[in-house]
Amino acid sequence: MNITRESLSDLDLRIKVVVEEADYAEKVTKQLKSYKNRAEVPGFRKGMAPMGLIQRMYKSAVTADEVQKLLNESLFKYIDDEKLDILGQPLSNEELTATPDFDHEKEFTFVFDAALMPQVNIDWSKINVKYNEVKVDKKEIDTQIDNITRQHGKFETPETIGENDFIYGKAVELDKDGNEKEGGINVFCSFEVSTIKDEEIRNSFLGKKKDDKVRFAANKAFKTEDLERNFRLDADVAKKFKSEVELTISGCSHITPHEIDEELFSTVFPGREIKDADAFRKAIAADVEQSYKEQCDILFANQVRRQLLDNFDAAIPEAFMKRWVLSRSESLTAEELDKEWAEKYVPAMKWEFIEAALMKIKDINPTRIELIDEIKGILRQNGAAKDAEDAEKQEAELEQIANTIANDSQNSRQVYDRIYHRKLVQLFRDEVKPETEKITVKEFLNRAKADNEEK
Repeated sequence: MNITRESLSDLDLRIKVVVEEADYAEKVTKQLKSYKNRAEVPGFRKGMAPMGLIQRMYKSAVTADEVQKLLNESLFKYIDDEKLDILGQPLSNEELTATPDFDHEKEFTFVFDAALMPQVNIDWSKINVKYNEVKVDKKEIDTQIDNITRQHGKFETPETIGENDFIYGKAVELDKDGNEKEGGINVFCSFEVSTIKDEEIRNSFLGKKKDDKVRFAANKAFKTEDLERNFRLDADVAKKFKSEVELTISGCSHITPHEIDEELFSTVFPGREIKDADAFRKAIAADVEQSYKEQCDILFANQVRRQLLDNFDAAIPEAFMKRWVLSRSESLTAEELDKEWAEKYVPAMKWEFIEAALMKIKDINPTRIELIDEIKGILRQNGAAKDAEDAEKQEAELEQIANTIANDSQNSRQVYDRIYHRKLVQLFRDEVKPETEKITVKEFLNRAKADNEEK
């Protein structure tokens, strides 16, 4: 066996593997003897066919099989021994590799193309991102409490519409003559009376019942974002929407909010033993802050990731990577790949190279123990094993369930990704050392929206 390599560029390699008869002959002979002992050849008793006949029947296929196994083992052992940090896997060079003739040849030469992983040097001084910390004020907590009391409140369907009711109905856009506009909006929608910003229009709905019709200027009644949601309009269309709308009412609903009492406390926070409204507010504030913290982590990671990609300056072995991508797809054509290369494939590859560089700083792949602990935490939140007789039995049940989930890659993938993202954010914070900026909920939502638009 003789393996050599040639550097075609800083990243591109050519690996040549020469397999000689001495490398595989013994294994071929052993395999043929096994075939002879098991072969049932017409005219001969089982295992009594001449070796010459067995060789004519099977030697070519056995040699091909043994050479291929030896080639794969030797090639990847060579890559490992030489500590070659290659991309993907070597690709056969069809032009330089002749079709093997296993009937007549004894020495076989195989040529492979490969590429090394680009050496990415991350300059953290070029990353300028602040970490946002959302200040949860009294108004936000009041909003959350209002949502919770309504969510757990009493649902009713009154005959006529009141001030705090939801309206359901069919909305159609009208033309200048008051007729249904051809090609205009024609949707079933729902909205809360209190979201109507114009008092006159709001009052026009009060007391109405099923099958009544109400005409109104939509842009006068609703904010732009409500127009988008209620009538399923694109943002640009909603901003310019000036038509009148006729709503045929199909019904309404009313929710009587739940009292702020111990029944609500135990429903929203089971097992927390919250006894009064003040403790309830604090628990909600903590949950809201945690929720925004997770969203701030996502925003921070997105911004750092984008700047890392913008500052990526390592070379990419483009020709090899295109071949490698095409080799992994049965349907993708070279023309389609070229069209999508810069926008779709290059950013994904750059991030893969950056991740490899990040792993050299700190391995942030979740461990099995971390995965199990995370799943157990989720199970506890959802009340799993709560009926266990004692803590020891409860823990054993959780451990068993968590292991079962962790063994299913489909079920555990989302949990794995969550841990990975958390560790990635911490790595970014450790390296970037960002300044913390306290902002309001509204400021955060605006920044998150702007970030989504940049993607």
